[in-house]
Amino acid sequence: MADGGGRIAELVQGLYQPEGGPRVDFRQPAGEPALAAPESVSWRVFKNPVSLFVGGVAAVILELAEPRVRSGVWEHSSFRRDPLTRLKRTGLAAMVTVYGPRSAAQKMIAGVVRMHDKVAGDTPAGAAYRANDVALLDWVQATASYGFMEAYHAYARPLSDADRDRFYAEAAPAAALYGAVGAPASVAAWEAQLAAMLPTLERHEIVFEFLDLMRKTAILPAPLRGLQGALIRAAVAITPVAVREVVGLGRAWDLGPVERRLVKLAGAAADRLPVQGTPAVEACLRMGLAGDYLYRR
Repeated sequence: MADGGGRIAELVQGLYQPEGGPRVDFRQPAGEPALAAPESVSWRVFKNPVSLFVGGVAAVILELAEPRVRSGVWEHSSFRRDPLTRLKRTGLAAMVTVYGPRSAAQKMIAGVVRMHDKVAGDTPAGAAYRANDVALLDWVQATASYGFMEAYHAYARPLSDADRDRFYAEAAPAAALYGAVGAPASVAAWEAQLAAMLPTLERHEIVFEFLDLMRKTAILPAPLRGLQGALIRAAVAITPVAVREVVGLGRAWDLGPVERRLVKLAGAAADRLPVQGTPAVEACLRMGLAGDYLYRR
């Protein structure tokens, strides 16, 4: 296992910890279960920082294609002003939801729900939205599940059809706490939801503004920053073709074969490298498992 005081640990931990933000102890209380079990597909998928970055970008592309979600995200968050801090907060929330002790996850999610209660408005076209609208919560949850799972499947380690269904189903307890009671519980349910949502999706320059922010912001540690553009194109590559056509992400955004190989090499390496101090390793230790438990499966 990597040395906890090593440079790799510092770099990976930095992806999840916003400066001045809360510090979550994933190792305590000893034995307290998370919302998902250690043997779950979710614990395997969320340990990989490479596929999480790719999947997160793909999820946001899908979110921003929906006009009500787009207005809520773009007008009521710090994405434009401070994208790096916002991404780290989102990453930490995902880690707590999957790996955190259940009591900490429930407390955090309740705070997010209270914050979302204050988010409401109208799109430029005049459509009213509320962040805690169940239909919008279902879409956001669905896009996150799709993005993270597809990125892991494409660039880290292929998942069986059964595991892909399990991944969606495992998100249900946390999704319900957020209010997404109709989020898809299988690949087929996701495909049905995508088909139902597709007529509401639209092209908007904010999608390209977001991708430009992702390209220009120094998100990855310096040794990996040269890979950032490829990771963004990798996210576009797993975005459903129909959505790419709607939002205008044409061939200029395609991932080249050399880039694809580099992304897959990075994803596969991250899937084999347990780093002390990261949420996945700390959660395993909390549950009395070896720190490298998820990396031997």
